[in-house]
Amino acid sequence: MATIDMKPTATSTSQQPRTGADVLVESLVRHGVEVLFAYPGGASMPMHQALTRVRDKIRTILPRHEQGGIFAAEGYARVTGKPGVVMATSGPGALNLVTGLADAKLDSLPIVAITGQVPTKVIGTDAFQETPMVEVCRAITKHHYLVQNAKDIARIVKEAFHLAGTGRPGPVLIDMPKDIQNTLVPNPDYDVAMDLPGYRLPPPPSEDQIRAALAAIKASKKPIIYCGGGVVASNAAQELLEFVQKTKIPVAMTLQGLGSLPSDHYLSLGMLGMHGTVYSNVAISEADLLLALGVRFDDRVTGKLSEFAKHGRIIHVDIDSSEINKNKTAHIPINTDVKQFLNAVNPRVEPGDYRDWHAHVDALREADPMTYDQRDDAIMPQYVIDMFSQLTGGDFLMTTGVGQHQMWAAQWTKFLKPRTWVTSGGLGSMGFGLPAAMGVQAAFPDKLVVDIDGDGSFVMNIQELATLTCESLPVKMIVLNNQHLGMVVQWEDRFHGGNRGHTYLGPIDHPEYTGHGEGDLPEVTYPDFVTIAKGFGIAARQVRKKADVIPALQEMIAHPGAYVLDIMIPYQEHVLPMIPAGQTVKEIIKS
Repeated sequence: MATIDMKPTATSTSQQPRTGADVLVESLVRHGVEVLFAYPGGASMPMHQALTRVRDKIRTILPRHEQGGIFAAEGYARVTGKPGVVMATSGPGALNLVTGLADAKLDSLPIVAITGQVPTKVIGTDAFQETPMVEVCRAITKHHYLVQNAKDIARIVKEAFHLAGTGRPGPVLIDMPKDIQNTLVPNPDYDVAMDLPGYRLPPPPSEDQIRAALAAIKASKKPIIYCGGGVVASNAAQELLEFVQKTKIPVAMTLQGLGSLPSDHYLSLGMLGMHGTVYSNVAISEADLLLALGVRFDDRVTGKLSEFAKHGRIIHVDIDSSEINKNKTAHIPINTDVKQFLNAVNPRVEPGDYRDWHAHVDALREADPMTYDQRDDAIMPQYVIDMFSQLTGGDFLMTTGVGQHQMWAAQWTKFLKPRTWVTSGGLGSMGFGLPAAMGVQAAFPDKLVVDIDGDGSFVMNIQELATLTCESLPVKMIVLNNQHLGMVVQWEDRFHGGNRGHTYLGPIDHPEYTGHGEGDLPEVTYPDFVTIAKGFGIAARQVRKKADVIPALQEMIAHPGAYVLDIMIPYQEHVLPMIPAGQTVKEIIKS
């Protein structure tokens, strides 16, 4: 990715730092941190006291759960491209960050997580609220520190921001014992040299690699671009657009790659993979050249790996050398930043004659367009998202939870710009949408921010409604409510004969529920999101009729504060198309 300058600025707080906690906070200020998500506790109190002394420099947002805090930091990082910063106390507080750290690792998001730790002298004694965070997080962070000397704090913070935001972005953990926070540090040096002997960023593409890629492109008749989150992370969307406009090569995007090319661009084939468009998946299977840009050949994209893109040559460009040849062998492996690669080839690449290929792709689109049932007796979830996308004209920032609603949002939202789409991809963390939207709104207070959620995912971090109210974050939330764990229900219906294995979210003794997916949704829903939202001081409305959807969306968009729009949808509706796990486009389910 394009590296972020992590050199500390000369800006200083009005008070000369004296303790390790003050040095830490001053370091955050000097690294341009403007928003911090932090939940205090006994082992992190000195850092929170230090934060109160820089209220004019850093906005500290108090989440209602540490997981909400780190998901918010992820949302902030995704839309800004800057490291999101989160802080928690030791023990249970720190452990509540673990899911978010793993989530950020898989989705390549720059995060600096700071945890309080018990005093150095009692580490290893099972002291109150002690957990070995470095050991716990070793495999799910890009790097990790247990601070053992207060004199090292400024250097460690500098290194942490450099590591989080350069190369393949990722989470970095700083574990701060309480006695280190309280240690006096005379004359701290905030620009001390970093000590990272094993950290080397890959060089620009070599001349041989550029020539090989250009030759492969020139020789191809049916090329396709497989565009992933690395294009967004490297801020290469403009360079990708230039490359596509010049070469006329169609583009299929991963879940995290959405927004890299405008959805309404003629050469955009939308999302590929398990719930991607039929035509993108078929085109990939028929292509003679696959330009894989910033991707990791995830199983939800490839399906049966041996059959994925087996007829074509593969150019794989990625910043992380461990991803190249990991799942799929590349004929032309290029370990470099996507932006550097595109900048190198754009002046030299030649337009190809792909008229026959375009005509074939157009025929695929016409044969299997993206459609949904235009029912009037029920609210189709695709209709809700389609109407929201049209009403806003693409001028929004969107987060999601995980499940059916996430896939419908990916399929039916028109993304016109990068960094407008925030979702948990690699880990698939339910409960992500609301707190991530909180972080997005904190980054862009004046933007329209919407969380598309499901009733199961929404309730997992519903306590963050309190944060929205108390921090005046006007997030809009659309809950596609089917009273079930929708995606698991879909798999039950498709692969388990419709047998319900604890996927109904209502009361099990409700007379309208048989346990086998029969009957309509009950008139009274559990939980009552409208009542809950109002209890948190947030406006809310439930919608059950299709005719009310557009007026309700307009009301929500126009509302000046946070708003919960609870929309009842049929639980029998499935996300289609669908390629069953481990299978190929030949087995795709269309209805």
